[in-house]
Amino acid sequence: MKFPSVFRTASPMRFDIKPRYYDPIKEEIDQRTSRIKQELKAEGLLTSEELDGDKRFQSGIRGAFAQHRGIKERSSNPFTSVAMIRSFIFFILLGGLGGYIYLGPVIFEYILYFTGIVAGIYFFFRLKPKSKDE
Repeated sequence: MKFPSVFRTASPMRFDIKPRYYDPIKEEIDQRTSRIKQELKAEGLLTSEELDGDKRFQSGIRGAFAQHRGIKERSSNPFTSVAMIRSFIFFILLGGLGGYIYLGPVIFEYILYFTGIVAGIYFFFRLKPKSKDE
């Protein structure tokens, strides 16, 4: 049973083996094709460019830098950061524990009121319609 955690743990690596198959028919076809191409080249019916034409591949990186759009900028909202949210939860728990030691169970009421006020202010500014001047 896994307990919930604030920190991520590494998952075990999976061993994945991809078997290779030997196809004797395909091997024979490839050998015959290369032998026929060599014979045609020797007779002068096939040029070396046509011989190597099927072996030319384009690089997958070609043009990749031209299509680069730059580094995506981070959101300016600090509440979207995971580290900020973890820190916020940590300080609420730490404040609740310290308040419980010094003030007793009444600290939970204070934390509830404080969280309600902060959430109300946040949603007020988030749902408030923006003026047309901005």
